[in-house]
Amino acid sequence: MWARPGDQNSPTQPTAQTGHPYQPPAPPTYPPPAQEYPATAPFEHQPPLQDAAEPVKAKRRFRFRGDPVSIILVLVIVAALSIAGLVGGELYARNRANNVVASATQCVIQDGATASFGSSPFLLQHLTGHYKGITIHTAGHNIRNAKGMKADIEIDDVDLHGNADSKGTIGKLDANITWTSDGIQETIQNSLPFIGGLVNSVSTNPGAGTIELTGAMGLGGVTVKPQVSDGQLTLQVYKVNALGVLIPHETAQTALNTFTAALLKQYPLGIKADSVQVTNDGVAAHFSTQNASIPAAQNDPCFAHV
Repeated sequence: MWARPGDQNSPTQPTAQTGHPYQPPAPPTYPPPAQEYPATAPFEHQPPLQDAAEPVKAKRRFRFRGDPVSIILVLVIVAALSIAGLVGGELYARNRANNVVASATQCVIQDGATASFGSSPFLLQHLTGHYKGITIHTAGHNIRNAKGMKADIEIDDVDLHGNADSKGTIGKLDANITWTSDGIQETIQNSLPFIGGLVNSVSTNPGAGTIELTGAMGLGGVTVKPQVSDGQLTLQVYKVNALGVLIPHETAQTALNTFTAALLKQYPLGIKADSVQVTNDGVAAHFSTQNASIPAAQNDPCFAHV
């Protein structure tokens, strides 16, 4: 019979020579892989956490400084705050100066007044002590004893580098004065003896340049003509009607001279009359002065705070 062939996939049979079963060789052994990185240092040798974060902060600051948009934004904010501060300071100083000049004017004329400085930066003028473009308007009720008188004043080239006797100088002052017919009548009635009590109305004649002082109860009147003589405003007696029978011509003229001189001598700063014109409603005159000395506080309290 045929012998059954041996199974090639079965375990190896013992050989005749050794008498022991076949042992497969042991798998080879390899050394452990070498450590590629050094071991982590102990905790106490690790750098502080804040030191590790510091480069990040520095890097962020560097990025902010290098950002053009951020830089422009900061510059715009700083410029806006600076401009706002300058504007606020300018407005405050200008308003303060307006009040000081207005108060001095009110003290001099004994009536309300407003003052304003020109368009030039006031803070710069204040630093240099030189001022220009000052405008003053009075209320028009009176200028001291002259009722119904109003002044519109322009002042330029004010220098406040003064001394013990003067606060400084006014380079130029121009004043346009208006005096209403009603104001003339009230002033004459209150200020002129004899004549004042007889004057009932005042009318003007611009063509002739005269003012007629009319008496009550048909007493007639006196016609006067405003004139400028040696820087003084005078009222010259032009014609005398029946009123002159009671008041002689010479007496009327003397009284009028005293009256106008008393009005003008109250004006400060050496202000003088330049011209006068009779209008439909009264009198308009121009007064001026140049290089006028501003009185010290002890000489005129009205200028104490200038």
